Amino acid sequence: MEKSTENPSSLSIPDDHAAGSGNYQVVARRYRPQTFAELVGQSHVAQALSNAMDTGRVGHAYLFTGARGVGKTSSARIFAKSLNCTEGPTLTPCCVCDSCRNVSIGEDIDVLEIDGASNRGIDEIRQLRQNASICPSRSRFKIYIIDEVHMLTKEAFNALLKTLEEPPAHVKFIFCTTEPTKIPITILSRCQRFDFLGIELTVIAERLAQIAANEKVTAEPGVFETLARRAAGSMRDAQSLLEQLLSFAPEHIRQSDVHAMLGTANDQLLFKLVEAMIRCEPKAIFTELDGAASSSVDFGILLEQMLGLLRDMLVVGTGGDADLLLFCTPPQFDTVKQHATDFGLHRILAAMQILDQTCDRMRHSTQGRVLAELAFVRIAHLGHFQLVAEMIDQLRAGQLASPDTSTVKSVQRAIALPPQRSSATNLGKLNDIKATEIWKEIADTVPGKPGQFAGNPVSVRFVAPNFFVVALGTKQAKNSCDGELPRFQSALCQKLGQSVRIRFDLVEVSEPVTSTPAVSSRAQQTALLRAAAENPMVQKVEALFGTELYDVK
Repeated sequence: MEKSTENPSSLSIPDDHAAGSGNYQVVARRYRPQTFAELVGQSHVAQALSNAMDTGRVGHAYLFTGARGVGKTSSARIFAKSLNCTEGPTLTPCCVCDSCRNVSIGEDIDVLEIDGASNRGIDEIRQLRQNASICPSRSRFKIYIIDEVHMLTKEAFNALLKTLEEPPAHVKFIFCTTEPTKIPITILSRCQRFDFLGIELTVIAERLAQIAANEKVTAEPGVFETLARRAAGSMRDAQSLLEQLLSFAPEHIRQSDVHAMLGTANDQLLFKLVEAMIRCEPKAIFTELDGAASSSVDFGILLEQMLGLLRDMLVVGTGGDADLLLFCTPPQFDTVKQHATDFGLHRILAAMQILDQTCDRMRHSTQGRVLAELAFVRIAHLGHFQLVAEMIDQLRAGQLASPDTSTVKSVQRAIALPPQRSSATNLGKLNDIKATEIWKEIADTVPGKPGQFAGNPVSVRFVAPNFFVVALGTKQAKNSCDGELPRFQSALCQKLGQSVRIRFDLVEVSEPVTSTPAVSSRAQQTALLRAAAENPMVQKVEALFGTELYDVK
């Protein structure tokens, strides 16, 4: 349960382990919780175990799972003290009797802490089974706390099954692990499982502030929040970082001290990089990253920080409020919201994928700075994602039936298409002859059979306001060209400098057009014969077999 009312003065430091003494203990050990009231961030576990003792429903086997440093082993010790305290079983162990004191330092003869990584074989488990049958020396229960239990071998787990299912009345098992998926289901089914959650940022920051006050060390605003974000939900990691800072700055901790020690970037650098990417200014990006390198910023950590900032921008950009921020503080909400609006949802999603892939590549490369620069410059040139997405939404809504020349050119600049001619073709003066000439130029740019079929059309006619109708003589030709319709249309748009549409028709399905006379059947046959004779494949067949083309069906 969270210790929201705890007073910093209630955190006691043993004199023989304080700073300056010969038996100095690190912060993570000195400020380890000793009762359920001091256990922060795991209120559901503390409540369940307290109720189990209160109602007499104490099980014989428990499994504590969760990430590192969230309180699994500490909870196991507190539970063991509560069961074996001279005043217990009790919800509040006295912490002064011999049993409580020995359990706290891991030296009690009836509470055995076993490292599953170094005692993982079947021989060690057989020894455990033999010792479990012996009654405790002075306490109510003999308690086995096995840390990293997933490291036991398959044979060791099998040897433990019978004892775990029907242990002696005086034996309790508490298993701790960070990887519950590696534990056999036969073991899981015999345990009461408790999942430990990552500790919230505010809870970690509050605890660090209490420890610093007890150590008589002051700090600038935001220092403990920065440490909490870096700890990623682990109280032990946060306390270890604070331990480093207490050595680095023993009297007053500044934000610059934190960034210098951890190799992290300050918030100003992150926001400047975002602004440079929004404006698509690679020069500013290189300048900021060069300054970061001069300040000994770790580029791997920088990418992780930027990924966290983009995550908060994604949340805010989709309507989330300040309570959902994980990496930014509530006072930064308005800035994050503005950047999210300028960045655009689709661009944020693409940027997060780029950073995630780059972080993975950095683990196997020595060119961290180059990869970071590459990632940020790529993101800076993602402006077309948002622009194209907005145009598609407008088209679906019927608000952009036909994009004008300026809109098309802006999209082309965003996606870095080759430059077009300075003046667009006047479609109003485009007759069928000119349309045919343009079409043959376009067909030559498409390789393979689609280009060959398109280069020998029966007819090409332009239908106002912006429609090219290309008549083909065979169904095979039509199907082949239809498969490459986007390529033909893109090439034609670049050629004309404006948006046009294409439709491929069979000559048998010609639609009447008032401005073009109907094509006679004899003319159609002649056109088909001419088109077939000019087909490169037909010419090769004629040369190979010494034949001539007689008719086209």
